[in-house]
Amino acid sequence: MASVDLSSEALPISVLDRSRVTENGHGDLDIASLAVRPPMGWNSWDAFGVSVTEDEIRKNAEFVAERLAECGWEYVVVDLGWFSPSATVDCYKRRGLEQLIDEHGRLIPDPVKFPSSAGGAGFGPLADFVHGLGLKFGIHIMRGIPWQASARDTPVLGSHETAADISQPLDGCPWYGNMDGVNMTREGGWAYYESLASLYASWGVDFIKADDMNSWDGEGLYSPYHTDEIEGLRRGIDLTGRPMVLSLSPGAAEVTNSAHLRRHANMWRISADFWDDWESLKAQFPRAATWAPYQTTVHWPDADMLPLGKIGIRGEIGSARDSNFSHDERITLMSLWAIMRSPLMVGGHLPQTPADTIDLLVNRDVIDVNQNGSGPREISADYDGIVVWASDAGNSDDRNIGIFNLSDDHREVAIDLVDCGVSGATTAVNLWSGTPVDCAGDRLSVNLAPHASGLYRLVRAV
Repeated sequence: MASVDLSSEALPISVLDRSRVTENGHGDLDIASLAVRPPMGWNSWDAFGVSVTEDEIRKNAEFVAERLAECGWEYVVVDLGWFSPSATVDCYKRRGLEQLIDEHGRLIPDPVKFPSSAGGAGFGPLADFVHGLGLKFGIHIMRGIPWQASARDTPVLGSHETAADISQPLDGCPWYGNMDGVNMTREGGWAYYESLASLYASWGVDFIKADDMNSWDGEGLYSPYHTDEIEGLRRGIDLTGRPMVLSLSPGAAEVTNSAHLRRHANMWRISADFWDDWESLKAQFPRAATWAPYQTTVHWPDADMLPLGKIGIRGEIGSARDSNFSHDERITLMSLWAIMRSPLMVGGHLPQTPADTIDLLVNRDVIDVNQNGSGPREISADYDGIVVWASDAGNSDDRNIGIFNLSDDHREVAIDLVDCGVSGATTAVNLWSGTPVDCAGDRLSVNLAPHASGLYRLVRAV
């Protein structure tokens, strides 16, 4: 069997085109061609949890195409549970969950939830539908191999080894008991991840959200950073030759892994799951500041989804509701994600999302800060008071300035623009309202309500 050197070990390539492997063990797919800007899209998790259906995916995809796509929103992502007929929020974490697998131990869609997947079609027909709308299609996957594959000892495609040879039940996900870890010292471990990527490519997948890969510590449970399985999935994706964005979840990511993250992923979570809670939003500010220096084109620290609009219909947290964030808090959320250049993945059921929330998602000036800004940085921070951010505005000498009032009181705020890298006569515009803002004497003065913020474009006079 042919083999290549990966790191210091010779590991066989068993499924895909061996000629695509470069000296560093990757395929020749250029990761720099993916996610040149922070990815933008919709994800099913916040609204539908583990029980989203094909009909709900299609309705949200149509909404994205009709209302959001012209502003850059393009991904439609099916989150956890698509392979399980019986998954509910009450039972899905427990070992023994019904999961559908193919003859090689790979998860496949439930044809009741996803009728177009029947007859072995997988997600191909749904991906075709999404592509037909001019959008891109994504799926959530769990790290590891299903417990059913281990129990049935299914053969690993492209390998002489089987699921029982490569499975590590004691290295499974600590919060989702239905996947075993994969032993990446076995050639079958590498072959298994290659076979996964090959299957997803055959379905037309454009985006993979890989869960339990990144480091996580919460609810009294801990999951480490899974270096080998990340590399196995990355190489499998590369070998397909299909451009597929790789998003690593959950978080919080550790900056000690930043070089490895940038080498193998397009985006990675900087926190555990983020929901519509003001204290949780405040907690994202220091995380965003920590990760801002590690961002670069095609590699994006991810502050998690935007829990905006109609969420909790069958979701993980709470009951069906419009987001608990107030209007001012929604603007603060969007402003931070925009100026730090986090990926933007909205989680609400879009057809039932209030019009004023949709208006936030289609503000072209704010989206431009996210998509075309550069060098985002925290200028000053009182995480119980005023926080100031700045970024460069595209290819111009203009600046984006974010001012955030994290306190529970009204605040009069005046910031020195020299501290933001701006000097000389300027004009300023509030990007949310389009109104001019006073910046006389190289100072920007604003009045902010509790939990409110402003996002401004400062234009230097010619």
